[in-house]
Amino acid sequence: MTTIDASDVPPATARRVREGVRPERAVAEAAVGAALDAQWEEEPGLKGFLTTVNHKRIGRRYLVTATVFFMLAGAEALVMRTQLGQPDNGVVSPGLYDELFSLHGTAMIFFFATPMNAGFGNFVLPLMIGTRDMAFPRLNALSYWIFLFSGIFMFTSLPLGMAPNAGWFAYVPLSNEYSPELNLDFYSLGLLFLAVSTTIGSINLIVTTLKMRAPGMSLNRMPLFVWAILTQSVMLVFALPPLDTANLMLFLDRRFGARFFDPNHGGDAVLWQHLFWLFGHPDVYIIVLPAMGIVSTIIPVFARRPILAYPYVVLATVGTGIISFGVWVHHMFAVGLSDVSLTFFSAATLTISIPAGIQMFAWIGTMWRGRVSVTPAMLYAIGFIVAFVMGGVTGVMFAVVTFDQQVTDSYFVVAHFHYVLFGGAVLPMLGGLFYWWPKMTGRMVSNVGGIWSFVLVFAGLNLTFFPMHISGLLGMPRRIYTYSPDDGWTLWNLLSTLGSYLLGAGFVVTLLVFAQSLLHGRRAPDDPWEANTLEWSTGSPPKPYNFPVVPTVHSLNPLWDGDSTQSIIDHRDDPERTMTDHHQALRTSELDGRIERIMAMPGETMQPLIVAIFLTGSVVLLLVGWYVAAGVSFALMAATIGWWMWQRPEIDEPESIHDLPRPRREATRTVAP
Repeated sequence: MTTIDASDVPPATARRVREGVRPERAVAEAAVGAALDAQWEEEPGLKGFLTTVNHKRIGRRYLVTATVFFMLAGAEALVMRTQLGQPDNGVVSPGLYDELFSLHGTAMIFFFATPMNAGFGNFVLPLMIGTRDMAFPRLNALSYWIFLFSGIFMFTSLPLGMAPNAGWFAYVPLSNEYSPELNLDFYSLGLLFLAVSTTIGSINLIVTTLKMRAPGMSLNRMPLFVWAILTQSVMLVFALPPLDTANLMLFLDRRFGARFFDPNHGGDAVLWQHLFWLFGHPDVYIIVLPAMGIVSTIIPVFARRPILAYPYVVLATVGTGIISFGVWVHHMFAVGLSDVSLTFFSAATLTISIPAGIQMFAWIGTMWRGRVSVTPAMLYAIGFIVAFVMGGVTGVMFAVVTFDQQVTDSYFVVAHFHYVLFGGAVLPMLGGLFYWWPKMTGRMVSNVGGIWSFVLVFAGLNLTFFPMHISGLLGMPRRIYTYSPDDGWTLWNLLSTLGSYLLGAGFVVTLLVFAQSLLHGRRAPDDPWEANTLEWSTGSPPKPYNFPVVPTVHSLNPLWDGDSTQSIIDHRDDPERTMTDHHQALRTSELDGRIERIMAMPGETMQPLIVAIFLTGSVVLLLVGWYVAAGVSFALMAATIGWWMWQRPEIDEPESIHDLPRPRREATRTVAP
């Protein structure tokens, strides 16, 4: 428990505690809050909007931008479902339908699911590990601007009538010699453009996690959501190069006749599938693992007990990331590969269900032994378990080669895919929004409105996607534009279409609930859920510097052990923990979270935005074939990066812990476990 001597607490501090401020934060801010406000104050207005490098503002922008792309992709899905609601329908033309389903899949995978996780990672991860910012704040801002511009680039293709039209997987030769217009150039350049953002964002999250955890937060005290983001980020760094290589080769094939995928000139069309799915299947877990981390965060809080089998859940998270790189060929069981390949990848596909099962038992066991509170966040976590089990069971069925060859490219695959990615990712993301909304906005959400949101979304999900299993087993192929009434698929398609409208209504209700919270919601206290992780020790919303005093972490549940929060009060006069003289953060060791040095952090700057604008110019000029002008824009971008690297934060800082005065050095060494 946090202990405060009442005689030391000024009346103003005591009043803040009564208003919902955690006592240790009230005491620490009374000591150093004014000095930190002066150091971390941001520019107001448009200039501040364009120059900020604050991880919380960037995280919120990721979430809002990804949500806008989600709504656009969702609207495309509603048009497609309307087209398929009745046989022989003519709502849209076949060409427009191809563009809608291709852009829908591309946007949901690349411009919603992964960036949404980046939004949670940006906002929550530094708060969870007890630091003041990301390791590379300017790189963080650059990552967001590139994501925004690449999304605008990709969606602009639809009103121009040049949206990708060969599916989100863009198989060759359909995406090559059979698509001579700019549609697939938008696809290959857009994904290469976005990959820059995703790669640098992932590296930033990895370094932040390994080098900026609060003193005492050893790896075995790291929150499960942080483990999930770390695993996802490492996976992205290894999974993206095959996709980038494939898109670059496709662009060279299309523009310069390179013939990488043309069998008539020594190329290989199947090579595209290998490269694409070498990224594509790990990407399923790249999307789902952070969602699992959100569920592992929510369930202990609302079950009122620590997560069951924490070490095994960590091993399952990391194991899933490793095994996921060994299953890509199960997308190609019908291609005609050797029996040895089919056997190996069939076994790997079955094996990957084991770590998922471990996490399932941990969540159920935690709830079984706890006292569960019914909140929107908890309902979405439970809904995820149900949907993901459904998707997992059909996924195991695909591991059986003979079954896979019967249903491949049918609507059964569409049903499985959406249960895994919609049920396995979107439901936890909504749970995460309801859970962290008070911390992000400072406002509480209506519990009743949140429950209605869950009921409509969960019912809509099942009514939309479950009938697709049946239409698939009845032989309905995926990606078709229309069908005949004699095929026997009318009822199941009508049910799916009705379900999609119910699902859309659920999202409208969800948006209204959040809008009502922003306009009229009750002001949120620091810790409305009585949670266990460090982000809830900050203000709602947190100050720009996050923590007035960087805490010492004594356990896996720092807000439940008392000693960790007490350390905030105990260190309120320690310069190494308050860092009030400059814009600074602590660097700690990778394994056990020992203090290594104090780091200077950069302030607001226009450089990331300028670099992103020049990169956007290069991509657009490449699209229209102005290669010299594209080179000039790229050179200007490189010059801006050189200016950026030349300007480094300047403060007087110790090179290492050995440069600190001896008493302080000894004190820091007693921090680690």
